[in-house]
Amino acid sequence: MSSNGNAKHVKVLVLGSGPTGYSAALYAARAELKPVVLTGMQLGGQAALTYTIENYPGFPEGVGGAQLGELFQKQAEHFGAVTEFDMANSVDLSKRPFKVTTDNGEYLADALIIGTGASPTHLNVPGEVELTGRGVSYCATCDGWFFKDKKVVVVGGGDSALEEALFITRYASSVTIVHRRDELRAGAILQKRAKEHPKINFIWNTVVTEVLGTEKLEALKLRNVKTGEETILETDGLFIFIGHIPNTQMFKGQLEMSDLGYIKVNEKMETSVPGVFAAGEAADPHFRQVVTSAGMGAAAAIQATRFLEAESE
Repeated sequence: MSSNGNAKHVKVLVLGSGPTGYSAALYAARAELKPVVLTGMQLGGQAALTYTIENYPGFPEGVGGAQLGELFQKQAEHFGAVTEFDMANSVDLSKRPFKVTTDNGEYLADALIIGTGASPTHLNVPGEVELTGRGVSYCATCDGWFFKDKKVVVVGGGDSALEEALFITRYASSVTIVHRRDELRAGAILQKRAKEHPKINFIWNTVVTEVLGTEKLEALKLRNVKTGEETILETDGLFIFIGHIPNTQMFKGQLEMSDLGYIKVNEKMETSVPGVFAAGEAADPHFRQVVTSAGMGAAAAIQATRFLEAESE
């Protein structure tokens, strides 16, 4: 940022440093648009919090999430992308160049690519917030190590819940998966692995209604959704994987969105405002994979390039 507080003018500003943001930055950089990437809170996005990514092409043995994020960053920067450890707080999309206000100043962008991703959904039950970081977690790869030889509960039934549950078995003495239905949504391979794992057991048709503990998590209050019966389950850890909410709050009222808060885009990643593109989990409630987010990011940058070229003709 310039010291006199003036806004910094860039051709392409990318919000988010996950697979979406850095794929967009790579393509924009190769088009010599000198993109600037604002990292947001989590460098590398959600993917960086995943211990091993087994389904990204080109890594037959799997690749660490943080490592993949570093490779994305390095490749984009190799072609001229610039990373700023900064976070956008508000945007003005009413006129171009678009104004983006960050923790450290202001940017004016001729084109904007939104790759702000999504954040984990909370249970919203008593005790959850108070005991977050003291037994309650949303990231197994960040916190699994703290639960060596301890009893852990995982809430959820999708791919991420089972991936994280399987990861935690490296450390925990037992992992109990609590799911509100009587069958899982996760893919077949993950289901098979989890069901065959000696450390994993399941509690079906059940929800957590309260997180109990004073200094740290001690137990959970559970309720069977079919019978209404309540039980107390003692545990050392609670990992919550019940979905995600798109990080799109600052675009409300400026871009068209779905009821769930995902930014609406067409097949060219164009939003309702010309020159603003959105990709990855901020715009994708369906696939939510590293590879699809990367692909959407690339598409957004290709389209942004065409948009800027059409103007200069």
